[in-house]
Amino acid sequence: MQVVEKFVSINGEGTRAGELAVFIRFKGCNLSCSYCDTSWANEDDVSYEEMSAEEIFEYIKETGVSNVTLTGGEPLLQNNIDTLIDMIACDDMLRVEIETNGSVDISTFTRERVSYTMDYKLPVSGMEQAMCYSNFNYLNEDDTIKFVVGSKEDLERSLEIIKKYKLIGRCNVYFSPVFGKIDPELIVEYMKDNRLNDVRVQLQLHKMIWNPDKRGV
Repeated sequence: MQVVEKFVSINGEGTRAGELAVFIRFKGCNLSCSYCDTSWANEDDVSYEEMSAEEIFEYIKETGVSNVTLTGGEPLLQNNIDTLIDMIACDDMLRVEIETNGSVDISTFTRERVSYTMDYKLPVSGMEQAMCYSNFNYLNEDDTIKFVVGSKEDLERSLEIIKKYKLIGRCNVYFSPVFGKIDPELIVEYMKDNRLNDVRVQLQLHKMIWNPDKRGV
C-alpha cells in the first residue's frame, strides 16, 4: 500500500473530534473536488512509502493511540486495504474510522467495529455525479455522512438527500463548510429555518489550531 503520511494528531472532525488519533494517509484518489485540501497526495509524483498491512498495523500499535483514521486520497482504492481493515477491527484496543469520498462501494469493506465517515459530494465539488448511492444502505448509527457545503445551493441539495434517504436517525449527519467559502453562520441559520434536529455543523479543528495548509496534523 502507498502511504504518503503517517502521524499522530487530534481528530479535526467527526464524532471523535478533539481526541487523539493515529492517521494513515494513502496516495491517490479517483475524484478531483474543487475544494480538495489534500490534492498533493493525489499527484503522480508525490513521494510515498510502500508498506504492507502488517507494517502499517505495527506502526499503529507502536503509537499507543486507540483511534485509527484511514484517509487519503481515497483509502478504499488501495490494494489489500481489506486485510488492514480486518487486522485493526480484530484488535479490541483499537477503533478504526475510514474516511471515504462516497464514490466507492463500501459493501465489501463493512465490518463490525469499523465506522465510516462518508462524504456526499455536493454541486460545489463538481463531483456529485460520481456518488455511489447504494452506500446509504450500509450506514448505521456508528457512521457519519458529511456534507461539505459551499453555498445555499449545496445546503438545499443536502436537505434533499437527507430526506430522500432518511439519514437522520440512521447515522450521524454533519454539515462542514468549505474552508473560506461560506460563513458558518449561514449554515446555522439554514438549520434553524428547516428545524434540522440531530444534524450538526462542524468546523475543522485542525485548521483552527494550525495553519490551514500545514501537513501532518
